[in-house]
Amino acid sequence: MAAAVIGTAVAGGRERMRLTLTLLLLLASAQGERSLVKVITDHNWREILEGEWMVEFYAPWCPACQQLQSEWNEFAEWSDDLGVNVAKVDVTEQPGLSGRFIITALPTIYHCKDGEFRKYQGSRMKNDFIDFIDGKKWEDIEPMYSWLRPSSFLMTSMSALFQLSMWIRHCHNYFTEDIGIPVWGSYSIFALATLFSGLVLGLILVFVADCVLPSRRYRHQPHCSQKKIPHTKLLKPKEEQFQDEDDENEDDLCSQAEKNRSKTLEKARLKSDGDHLQDAVRKRTVEYTSRADDS
Repeated sequence: MAAAVIGTAVAGGRERMRLTLTLLLLLASAQGERSLVKVITDHNWREILEGEWMVEFYAPWCPACQQLQSEWNEFAEWSDDLGVNVAKVDVTEQPGLSGRFIITALPTIYHCKDGEFRKYQGSRMKNDFIDFIDGKKWEDIEPMYSWLRPSSFLMTSMSALFQLSMWIRHCHNYFTEDIGIPVWGSYSIFALATLFSGLVLGLILVFVADCVLPSRRYRHQPHCSQKKIPHTKLLKPKEEQFQDEDDENEDDLCSQAEKNRSKTLEKARLKSDGDHLQDAVRKRTVEYTSRADDS
């Protein structure tokens, strides 16, 4: 009886040991599979600009991404045979890369060959991924324009914008959840910060503009008369000390032109009055002459 109990205990211990070893082997195998898929972050993303890559953008909460993981891990086992690097990006942890690649749907897969990016639109099965790389089906897809590539200035700006938005979100959560500030209070803080930063940026731009392009005093020459002023009178002195003299000369020219115009108008008016007076005298003389003849 005792021998039977001891035998049963030994058999149970062996069974538990076998199960433990099996679990350890499964964990080691799973760890080996996960290690075949490289993790891309904001710090090492430039590695995909060299060589051939297949990069998956996913989120842990996405059901479609969860279904794809097993196929993606199996595809990674063929990476050495195909000469391709298989990688993934968690958009929840890397918002900068989400903006740099303009990720609007999950999961999104990109193929990269020596800095040229193409979006994968085929079926998401292991064999389809293998045929896509082995059969070079990516050559039939038009690559992204240069200004839309992740390394361009535009996409770098988008990455910074996404990172800023994520930082603002973290700050908002910190204000409302950790500190206990109301939501409207958090919005008020961001509004004041935006106004203050805009004011500071405007002052900096004005200061830079004044340093780079200093303002100059330009004076519009008054329209004195229809008569053209000699070209030598319109030349501005090169040194500022002659500016006042030039202004005085312009004022003298304008005054002289006004005087000449007044004299001309006065002469014309007197001439017109004299002509009218002569006509009146001539008419009166003709009338007196005609009356004398009649009498």
